[in-house]
Amino acid sequence: MRKQVYSLLVDNTPGVLSRIAGLFSRRGFSIDSITAGVTADSRFTRITVVASGDERILSQIEKQVRKLEDVLEIKLLNDEEAVYRELILIKIRADAALRPGIIAIADVFRAKIIDVEKESLIVELTGAQSKLEAFLNLLDGYEILELARTGITGLSRGSQDIADAEEILRKRAEQDGFDRE
Repeated sequence: MRKQVYSLLVDNTPGVLSRIAGLFSRRGFSIDSITAGVTADSRFTRITVVASGDERILSQIEKQVRKLEDVLEIKLLNDEEAVYRELILIKIRADAALRPGIIAIADVFRAKIIDVEKESLIVELTGAQSKLEAFLNLLDGYEILELARTGITGLSRGSQDIADAEEILRKRAEQDGFDRE
């Protein structure tokens, strides 16, 4: 089994995330993580889906997702040609005596302390999954009260893969014209 990161450019319409997640559910495909957000062009949303499976399953996922009406473009991202990031927020029990140790670990990872209370603090860290896992391993001796992770989001490197929204819409209009004939 291997992981595959799919970067989808979709119409920014109500229910689009639900339709994509529903496709995975109906087909019995597992989602390792999914993130979504509006792009620089508010007509479109970028959805990053991470899935695991053998080559046949991953190929089937790509084919099924391509068929969805809302999907304008799908890119298969790989480690050499893409940048991935994930955000994690961790609330840690930390009285005055424990704080310096946690802050020292956070400094090494360039994490931010974003909230401090009498008995806890919240740390924010962004990076590759391996960096987040290493950070969590070093916090092993501390009591983690809450933890939230965004899941992976990613973009391909360079400018050659940037989708031209107008070109995508033009092709879609042409295809719709042919479909009606």
